[in-house]
Amino acid sequence: MTGLAGLRRFVTPPPDSPHMPAAGPTAVPAGARQGSGPAPQTSPAAPGAAEETCELCAAAVPAQHGHVADLETSSLMCACRACYLLFTHPPAGRAHYRAVPDRYLSDPAKPLGTAEWDALQVPVGLAFFLRSSRAAAVTGFYPSPAGATECKLDLQDWQRIEASHPLLGELADDVEAILVWRSGEGVEYFLVPIDICYELAGRMRMSWRGFDGGTEARQAVAEFLDTVRSRARPVTGRRP
Repeated sequence: MTGLAGLRRFVTPPPDSPHMPAAGPTAVPAGARQGSGPAPQTSPAAPGAAEETCELCAAAVPAQHGHVADLETSSLMCACRACYLLFTHPPAGRAHYRAVPDRYLSDPAKPLGTAEWDALQVPVGLAFFLRSSRAAAVTGFYPSPAGATECKLDLQDWQRIEASHPLLGELADDVEAILVWRSGEGVEYFLVPIDICYELAGRMRMSWRGFDGGTEARQAVAEFLDTVRSRARPVTGRRP
């Protein structure tokens, strides 16, 4: 997600931040473009900010609310609880809309090895992977100074990893992501809602300093991963 207008509605900057334009109309960036994707979860609004509304029925929504994916434009819409629940089952939207689940899963019994991660040839240590129902393909993205940057995958390598890691097969098309973090201690991976990945990408874009991101960007990653770890539950059963 690259447009600052789109980021403004989801990530509240510090007061008088030099990295954000003056308040004004906001929009969800449309289209599956390189470095773009669904919008992230909403952060608490700044004092005096415009009230959030459901983009399906125009009802007011709280700062923390659900999102519905528009599969035709590859974007997310803020949704009130009633509209969100309406699209929790794919047939309700006739394959046009789908609610973003709020589940976080891990699979401690099937750790991802460093050799498997290296086989994907992703040039960074933190990335997320989304499976598109329209394109019938998996695409990787990683946070960068430009937002969420797309990286191409060797799908044969992905399919080999998926065959031995059931959590990857649990991934719901368009609305969930596989998040992977590699550090000096090994590789962690989780199934997460797609919007939180773009929230991280937005925060990193606005906080990035210098060549390596700087202290603020590294702190954003650390806090994000701590939140994911605290919410993740061991995978059981099948996807909803």
